[in-house]
Amino acid sequence: MKLHIASAAGNIFGYLWADEVPQGFDGATWARALCPRGIAFGLDGIFLLHRPGEGPWEMAHWDSDGALSFCSNGTRAALALEGAPAGEWLEVRSSGQWVSLRRNASGVGLRMPEGEGTGLRPIPFPVFGALGGRPAVYGLVGNPQLVVEVPSVETVDLASFAPPLRHHRAFKDGTNVNVLEVTGEREARIRSWERGVEGETLCCGTGCAVAGAWLAQRTGRGEWSLLTASGETVSVALEILPGGAWRNLWVSGPVRRIGEAAPDKDLLPA
Repeated sequence: MKLHIASAAGNIFGYLWADEVPQGFDGATWARALCPRGIAFGLDGIFLLHRPGEGPWEMAHWDSDGALSFCSNGTRAALALEGAPAGEWLEVRSSGQWVSLRRNASGVGLRMPEGEGTGLRPIPFPVFGALGGRPAVYGLVGNPQLVVEVPSVETVDLASFAPPLRHHRAFKDGTNVNVLEVTGEREARIRSWERGVEGETLCCGTGCAVAGAWLAQRTGRGEWSLLTASGETVSVALEILPGGAWRNLWVSGPVRRIGEAAPDKDLLPA
């Protein structure tokens, strides 16, 4: 059995094909075994992929702590793998979320979930005190995202700033935390602290999506370039709708196939 490895905007993911894993495969257990840094592969998450067929491409993702979640960057990176579907455009169901993928000049774009259960939301009142007066927005896009505007993302001690917000009691399921710095007319910088990983990652695609939607709502400009902690740029394009909803929210950026690994048998779950 091989572990296939690919990256998107700096995040690295492991992929397993469903017809190659042992019977009784449990994604949460495998993620906790294969993802840790220092003792395993240092992955941001793992995916179980089904072979492409006539319908949508099916996949599921687990964070490094074993939580099942929707991951836009990992879904995009899957298209870099050998055995991925051919063609410019395809429909995907990723951890239960219906999205679209398309190959483009910048790499791979993903159309985010939209409609009921997605969109920008007001900040819960109890959170205002923890924000220290900073502008912020809360968004749902397959997972929860808090985006906080700051004068400079570089000067934020994210390891101190993010955890109290990530675990704030006002967010029932917790939240990812992003800090955002507007640097130009259609440009910004972003850093992200992700639940499940419980640390800063080089890029959170869904965090970029909510940040771009918030910027579009505030400025009326529907296209933004976000410089991530990886040094790579993620592009966000959308049509913002009344009430914080959106249509055709695309997040695009580079993806890379890194290679394959054969995990040692002692690393694999029993």
